[in-house]
Amino acid sequence: MKQEVIRELSTAEITERLEEERKQLIKLKLNHAVSPLENPNKIKSYRRTIARMLTELHKRKADVAIAAQGTATVNKK
Repeated sequence: MKQEVIRELSTAEITERLEEERKQLIKLKLNHAVSPLENPNKIKSYRRTIARMLTELHKRKADVAIAAQGTATVNKK
C-alpha cells in the first residue's frame, strides 16, 4: 500500500487495517517457517506497509499534540 493511499484513510480505518496487516504478517511468517513461500518478498512488503501505517498514525498524533499545544499557548496570552 502506498503512502498516498494511507494518507487518505481515516485514523480508525488505518488502525483497523493495521491489525489486519499484522495478522497477515504473522500468518505469512508461520507459513514460511513450515514450508518456503513462493514469494518471500511478501513478508518484506507487509512489514513496510505496517511501518508506513504506524508512521502516519504517529504523525497524526504529533499534529494533534502540536495543535493542542498551540491553542494552549494562544489562550495564555
